[in-house]
Amino acid sequence: MKARLTLAALILAATPGLAFAMCSGMKPSETAMSCADGMVWDSQTRSCVAPVSS
Repeated sequence: MKARLTLAALILAATPGLAFAMCSGMKPSETAMSCADGMVWDSQTRSCVAPVSS
């Protein structure tokens, strides 16, 4: 009984660290981009450009 309790406590103590380790290698697919005033984000060129007025 004592060995089972000790094993359960060790597993519960290690779980958050394992979850963090699994997610730390993931990189976001897209990042938030903010452009200067008067500029807009162009997703094709992936940069800030001056807006085109028609």
